Amino acid sequence: MMPYIWDYRGRVLVALACLVISKLAMVGVPVVLKYIVDGLDGAPGQTVVLPAMLLLAYGLLRFINSGFNELRDAIIARVRFHAMNRLAVTVLTHLHNLSLRYHLERNTGAISRDLERGMQSISSILNYLVFNIVPTAAEFLLVALILLSQYDTMFASIIFFNVIFYIGFTLMVTEWRMHYRHEMNALDSDANGRAMDSLMNYETVKYFNNDDHEITRYRDTMGRWEEAAVRSQSTMSMLNFGQAAIIALGVTGIMLLAAQGVVDGELTLGDLVLINTMMLQLLLPLGFLGIIYRSLKYALADMDMVTKLLQRPIEIVDRDDACNLEVEQASVEFRHLGFHYNVDRRILEDVSFKLEDGEKLAIVGPSGAGKSTIARLLFRFYDIDQGQILISGQDIAGVDQQSLRKAIGIVPQDTVLFNDSILYNIQYARPGASFEEVREVARLADIDRFIESLPEGYDTIVGERGLKLSGG
Repeated sequence: MMPYIWDYRGRVLVALACLVISKLAMVGVPVVLKYIVDGLDGAPGQTVVLPAMLLLAYGLLRFINSGFNELRDAIIARVRFHAMNRLAVTVLTHLHNLSLRYHLERNTGAISRDLERGMQSISSILNYLVFNIVPTAAEFLLVALILLSQYDTMFASIIFFNVIFYIGFTLMVTEWRMHYRHEMNALDSDANGRAMDSLMNYETVKYFNNDDHEITRYRDTMGRWEEAAVRSQSTMSMLNFGQAAIIALGVTGIMLLAAQGVVDGELTLGDLVLINTMMLQLLLPLGFLGIIYRSLKYALADMDMVTKLLQRPIEIVDRDDACNLEVEQASVEFRHLGFHYNVDRRILEDVSFKLEDGEKLAIVGPSGAGKSTIARLLFRFYDIDQGQILISGQDIAGVDQQSLRKAIGIVPQDTVLFNDSILYNIQYARPGASFEEVREVARLADIDRFIESLPEGYDTIVGERGLKLSGG
């Protein structure tokens, strides 16, 4: 996570300083409260003086604790949302850099859900670290310091053993039940993928009257998700019960020891209030620590798929010495080219042809013969196994991919449109094109009159994959 928060490391340090100040004030509250109680606990018949300064200090410490907590939240907000922004952009950039081979095998709905959970998880992890885990550790150290310096070591020992037992129990049970969360994530992504796939192919589902088939597949997956979710919740309830029992034992032990100290005259009522308040202040966040730890583990599990995606190697990369493609008198040559998608099925074998400027070539053959593959190899969506592809005498393996694709025009065999305006879709090949240039190419394609007959003209939204327009 460091690369994503390093841009705002100064803010992180300031936020941690606010955290320390807040916790110092928090621990100071029971100390001041002890002196207030001792000041008011006078002997019978003795005049009791209102400890005004101590009461003001008590209120001030409460304000400092809350104020610096809010200040910390405000400062860290930029870090958290910037990290989410960078992660999302990094993942999308990486997805665009992956080869066509990956994108032909991917499940769009599952990737969308994994990316969504990954973005939320980086925010959750930062929240848990800055708002829960580090503050709890800081408060624990401060409480331990006060108890060890002011009171019998027995008090600190009870707290230490209670905390260690609590953390050990939480870690052990949480690790045992984490596989339910992984199972839930996998089934959730699978169900979302199935739902997105059926919706994206809505017309096809209707053509073949397969509504019930799609709903049944989705219901089966969600049924398995439900079972995993119930097991996850049941084991979490068991964990919460154990944590509550450990905390109750610790508090009871501390109070018995402190009350005995008051009875024996070794401690004042103020000491009893101080020890009790500190114990509760410490165990209250510790009570949430189990939830925080589980949530942190869940967040790490959620980020797991995004991490694996970012670790997926980029198949098609430019050479270090790659240069821009220079095209004047265009020529295209396939020289003894060989290619396969899978080692057990070769698609192209020793393919050679050359096209000079102005020439046309038709490639015909049965389905699966490799016609579309030849176009994909020209765009360098895959690297070839043997031979060369040359444009104007330059091997495309040695040129910059962007300059290569910028030089080639294509009409895909599938109707490809973005869910945006007609203007945006026509401009897509050259986003900087003027409106007059767009109108001119629409006229050349003989669709200008049709577009202008629409109520919104060039601003008409075409729908997802252009489904609101005629296929022709």
